[in-house]
Amino acid sequence: MLITRKAEFSASHFTARPDWTAEENARVYGDSANQPGHGHNYELEVTLEGEPHPVTGMVMDLKELKEILQREVIAPFDHRHLNHEVAPFDRIVPTTENVAREIWNRLAPHFPGGEGPRLHNVRLWETADVYVDYGGDEA
Repeated sequence: MLITRKAEFSASHFTARPDWTAEENARVYGDSANQPGHGHNYELEVTLEGEPHPVTGMVMDLKELKEILQREVIAPFDHRHLNHEVAPFDRIVPTTENVAREIWNRLAPHFPGGEGPRLHNVRLWETADVYVDYGGDEA
């Protein structure tokens, strides 16, 4: 069974490699390479997989999932400039793909599977018509 919780955060970023020229960055990333950057109201969907507990009937207490999302994603990302305030984006380009992978990496240790739920998917909406799905390296 799959269960999904949604969360939102706002953050700014620019997509440019510091080891490239301004022309190279503009060619690859377009206007997104312009500094100081631009912002998004990101929507995050986190999907867990597991069997409902025979007593509670829940794959996971969604209040607990909300607390984990708040601590691991919302608090460190919300109203931040990703390139300057959120590691590892001081070293890697904060594309939607890389942000989704980083969110997965922050959440995966909390959901190893076994007797409890397993992290199944992270879906990160950058805009109303652009999102990334990430299901881990083994997906």
